[in-house]
Amino acid sequence: MRDDQLTIRQQIMQQITGMLYSARELSVELGISQSQVDGHMPHILRSVSRDSSRLFVMESSRCYECDYEFLTRTRLTRPSRCPQCRGKKISNPRYKIEWREWKTKR
Repeated sequence: MRDDQLTIRQQIMQQITGMLYSARELSVELGISQSQVDGHMPHILRSVSRDSSRLFVMESSRCYECDYEFLTRTRLTRPSRCPQCRGKKISNPRYKIEWREWKTKR
């Protein structure tokens, strides 16, 4: 299928397969708003989680001021404040789809 025939979600999935991208980077790359990318991510997560051959990976957001990492956060969007220092300078989470490698039994 050509890129112009793919839906936005399919384009996002194609883009993040094998490479980490933030919602902001994807919005620039695909020419859509960051909030549109954020809206598609839960659906992409559901689609990928149903496929046993792929794995959805999310690199956590991090506070630039105190280096706190949001490891337990389950929401796919950027947090507004750091719970540790109350800072607002927080990196965007980054997403990636990886292919799972299956171990064969001998």
